[in-house]
This record gives sequence, structure tokens and C-alpha cells, in this order.
Amino acid sequence: MDKVVSSTAEAIDGIVDGASLAVGGFGLCGIPSVLIRAIHDAGVRDLEAISNNCGVDDWGLGILLRDRRIRRMVSSYVGENKEFERQYLGGELEVELTPQGTLAERLRAGGSGIPAFYTVTGAGTQVAEGGLPWLYAADGTVAKSSPRKETKVFEVDGVQKEFVLERAIVADFGLVRAWKGDRHGNLVFDQSARNFNPLAAMAGRVTVAEVEQLVEPGELDPDQVHLPGIYVHRVLPLTAEQAAEKRIERRTVRPRPSVTSTDATNPTAQEA
Repeated sequence: MDKVVSSTAEAIDGIVDGASLAVGGFGLCGIPSVLIRAIHDAGVRDLEAISNNCGVDDWGLGILLRDRRIRRMVSSYVGENKEFERQYLGGELEVELTPQGTLAERLRAGGSGIPAFYTVTGAGTQVAEGGLPWLYAADGTVAKSSPRKETKVFEVDGVQKEFVLERAIVADFGLVRAWKGDRHGNLVFDQSARNFNPLAAMAGRVTVAEVEQLVEPGELDPDQVHLPGIYVHRVLPLTAEQAAEKRIERRTVRPRPSVTSTDATNPTAQEA
């Protein structure tokens, strides 16, 4: 029952060229950055990554992308990574863009043993009709496009609606980051880091969790556990330095308003 591993090498054992990875996190929040770095340092190539996004140019999955380690990406948002855009439009990277809620449900379905499901999202668009560019050729033409998906009409509240059949995702490995975890693999995620992490963990045939705080079995309140240990196979405790290293995807601040000499002597004006 003790799933704790003592090194990153042991944590990523079995991740080889061509593997598929379901990676938790949203933007740079809650991403398994230590595991991603270990995979990068191990030199693994030709990966298929399933994640909400692909990090930024120099952090998260972006470091694998930068060094041409990712062959195919299944994601819902790619707007913060310029290298991603360059590789995709240049025909170096295959990209399957998926509506965000659909991606989440495809991962959850994979972890629940549900092979496919119908959703209204994408009905009547290229998501269902096919033809979305997945891979460009070097000359800018489309080398590979999304296939047409099966649709079916269901009656909902007396109204006939078209739904799209979406297939579940099961990956070779799930990689997640948790705030707390015990030796049995029960995990607690911190606030908004509880985004794609539980779903990515469910979708992995082998799931590895890096945890900021390792506790003993029984210390976690069962009602507070976000992901039961049955979905987790390996637990990698982080050092304090590793746990503290986090980045902000985009920092936006307003310019400080100028303070005139009149304002400086008039508290009411400053408050206004």
C-alpha cells in the first residue's frame, strides 16, 4: 500500500518514447513541474500530451515542446505559448483542439470505464462536421484534419437536439500535482489546482502524483480527500524548495495613479 517513491527517476520509470501523458493543471496552476522536468532531463521523445494547455515557452510542458519532445498535443487552449504556435503552423506539431468541458469529460470518462458519451457541445460546427486542421504540411496546406464525428438527435425537455459522440481518453501515464497526499495515494488539491488534476489522474493507466506535503495514512480527513488512492500508483514527495517554485502565467497590474501635492495633503482625495 505504500506508494511513495524516493526519486524522480523511480517516479517516471516506464515513460518511454512515444508514450501518452495526461497532465494536470490549468495554465501554470497546479502543474506537475517536477515530473515534467524529470521527463525532459531523461530525454524522452515523441510524446503525446493531453492537457488543458501546453504551458509557456520556458515552463511546464513548454520545456518539452521547446526541445521537440512532444509529437502530438490534445488540448483546449494554446494562446500563451509562441513556440507552440510556430510549431503548429509550421507543420512540426499535431494538435487536436477540443472544447474545454469536452476535454475534461473525455478524461473523466476514460477513468470511469465509459468508452464514449454524447454532448451538445460542438454540434453544428466543425467539431462535429470535421475538417479542423490537426497537422499542417511545410507548405502551409492541411496534411491531416479532424474526422467527422457521429451525431444523434435526442429529445430534451420536449425539444429535439443534436448531440456529438465524443470518445474517452485513456493515457499511458497520468501526471498530477497535489497539495497534500498520504502514502496510500489519497490526494488533496489546493483550491484552483483542483482543476484538471483529478481528471488527468483518473485517465492514466499509471498515475504519478508529486505532493507538496506528504502525510501518514489516517491524517487526511476522508471527507476532504479529492482523489482516492485507487487512482494513484506512485507518490513523489517534493522538497520545500520544489514545492515553493511556482510561476504566474501572466502578470497584469494597473499603473499606480500619480499623487499630486494636493492629494498628498488631502486624505479624502486619496481615498476617492
